[in-house]
Amino acid sequence: MSEVTVEFLWEEGADRALGLPHYATAGAAGADIRANFPAVARGGLRLAPGSRALVPTGLRIAIPAGFEVQLRPRSGLALKHGLTLPNSPGTIDADYRGPLGVIVLNAGTEMFEVTHGMRIAQMVVAPVVRAAFRAVEELPDTVRGAGGFGSTGTR
Repeated sequence: MSEVTVEFLWEEGADRALGLPHYATAGAAGADIRANFPAVARGGLRLAPGSRALVPTGLRIAIPAGFEVQLRPRSGLALKHGLTLPNSPGTIDADYRGPLGVIVLNAGTEMFEVTHGMRIAQMVVAPVVRAAFRAVEELPDTVRGAGGFGSTGTR
C-alpha cells in the first residue's frame, strides 16, 4: 500500500484536541473527518428533515499535485439517520487552500443534531488522471451501443 502526505492547517479558533482526520481501522479506505465548530458555536447545529448546512472542520488542506480528496457520507449516519452529502462524492482539488467544510443533508424524517466533534464524513485520497478531449465524427461501436439506464437488465 502506497502512502501520500496530505497537509493540514488549523483554522484560527479550531479545537485542536479533536485531531486531524484519521483512519478508524487498518483496512479503512476513508479517514473520518469531525465537525469542528468555532468556540461561539460549539453547541453544533440542528438540521430539520430536508435541510442542508455547511459543517466546518476547523481545517485547511494541501493535497499533493496529481491527487484529489473525495468527501463521502458515513454509512452509519446515512442508514440510521438519513444524513448524507448531497454532492457526494465531493471533490477537493489539489490547488484549493480555503476552509475545509462538509455539506450535509438531512434526508431523514427526524430532526438531526450535528454536534461538535462528531464524525460527519470520510475522506478518500485518490489519484487524478487528466484527459485530453477531442471531437470526432463518429464513435466506435460496442455491444451495448446507446443502451441507457437499465439497458443491461436486472440480473
